[in-house]
Amino acid sequence: MEEDLDVLPGVTIPQWELVFTASRSGGPGGQHANKTSSRVTLHWSVKTTSALTEQQRWRVKKNLASRLTQDGVLQLHVEDSRSQHRNRELARERLVDVLKKALFVPKKRRATKPTKASKRRRVDAKKARSGVKKMRGKPRGDD
Repeated sequence: MEEDLDVLPGVTIPQWELVFTASRSGGPGGQHANKTSSRVTLHWSVKTTSALTEQQRWRVKKNLASRLTQDGVLQLHVEDSRSQHRNRELARERLVDVLKKALFVPKKRRATKPTKASKRRRVDAKKARSGVKKMRGKPRGDD
């Protein structure tokens, strides 16, 4: 039996919230593809989940808005493998990856000014480069 899904510390999705459906997979596979339902679709309701806080729920809804249904359900389709069991495992792994990216909080950038030393180094480098380029020209007679 499958167990709860650990996404991040403090974020664990109970197994009963994950709904799997199977359907026939397209693509190559010959007779096997025509007879078996190996494609797996994972349905997980962001709206009703008990795994997320309100702030996390808002962040997931914002970051995954284009992937959610109107009812707030995230659907992941997996048909990589010929095995339905393997596709279920892949769907669980992909859900973890998608949620980690959606829950990531970027650091706030603090504006800084360049130091005097870095300004001096920049100007010195520009002068050195200018000198190299001057040396490439034809020699002048007044030097």
